Amino acid sequence: MNASAVDTNVQDRIAAMISVYGENGAVPARSQWEALMSLPADAPVTLLNFFKLRREAHYADGSGVSPCSGQEAFSRYAAVSAPGLEKVGGRFLLLAPFGFAFVGEDEDWDFVAAGSYPDRNAVLALFEDRDYRKAYVHRVAACERQKVLLCLA
Repeated sequence: MNASAVDTNVQDRIAAMISVYGENGAVPARSQWEALMSLPADAPVTLLNFFKLRREAHYADGSGVSPCSGQEAFSRYAAVSAPGLEKVGGRFLLLAPFGFAFVGEDEDWDFVAAGSYPDRNAVLALFEDRDYRKAYVHRVAACERQKVLLCLA
């Protein structure tokens, strides 16, 4: 998808998010934001999140955040992200420890979360939320790796 297919207002919103979050693999890249925003405006969106947590959270030097485990850092993030999801009209469909791959290649994750959003703008609104932005540092510090898949449902 090219940038001309997404209107200027959306491009400005995406640029603002990239300026806050960056494009470091822990958040959507510009092309992924554009793909999200090219979806039908009223289509429900579900994000399937797979998380592998670090033993010790990795915060940037001078962050002022007290050291903790990856699990504790993720709990700090979840304390804000869960209410934030509800605030934009979404809800969790699943929060569960990862078991194993039943079909296909085996993967190693700690837990899985499926969040349902009423539409693409709700996803964008969550990332634009001031409290969510502040809490995202905990998600980045907590996760050794993550994978987020988007489903239209």
